[in-house]
Amino acid sequence: MTKKFFITGTDTNIGKTTISGILLKKASNYGYKTAGYKPISSGVKKYKNIASNIIQNKYQFINEDAYILQKNSSVFLTYKEINPISFIENAPPNILNLINKKKIEKKNLSLGLKKIAIKSNWILIEGAGGWHTPISNKYTFSDWVKEEKLKVILIIGIKLGCINHAILTEKSILSDNLICSGWIANNIFPSNKYTSYYIQTLLDYIKSPLLGIVPYLKNTNEIKINKIKIKLPE
Repeated sequence: MTKKFFITGTDTNIGKTTISGILLKKASNYGYKTAGYKPISSGVKKYKNIASNIIQNKYQFINEDAYILQKNSSVFLTYKEINPISFIENAPPNILNLINKKKIEKKNLSLGLKKIAIKSNWILIEGAGGWHTPISNKYTFSDWVKEEKLKVILIIGIKLGCINHAILTEKSILSDNLICSGWIANNIFPSNKYTSYYIQTLLDYIKSPLLGIVPYLKNTNEIKINKIKIKLPE
């Protein structure tokens, strides 16, 4: 049976993609055929001299998150399989959907997931922003996750305000009768004298298991996987 996990976070820019890459590598080391899936992305970056086995030349302007997921997947997937819906601008999906007159259908997100599940047995699906990020004027990412009955991994960026955001996010996930497979604390700043207090408070309030604590990573392109202590979710 294919394992599928949805990665969400307490905010945007708190390291969901970096940690997704780490988890994909760790799962691959355990023998899984891993794949990352970024159904909707916003914001692109120009990449030069990308290897042909990673991405096709016509996709030189690509989303960085989708590229990282593709690079860290153990099975070969085209860029379009990894990221079927992409916007050039960097803004919430529902706003870009309206401006660009693109109709995002939940069934298309599900179709992309089914195609990837044919090739892999361990999939990480990365959302956008937080748990209730709207993807249209009718539904949010969490509505789709609920329909697919996906297990959820919560990434908590350790900073002021994260405790409240984490508690509210987990409560919402559990109220939707979904399984939160665990949470990961990500130190997004080089130093924070309150980190240990944040972690302990989160342990007191968050019901889901702690999968790991990621230290501040100065250079995410040179991550030593064996030195990052994260448990694979069940």
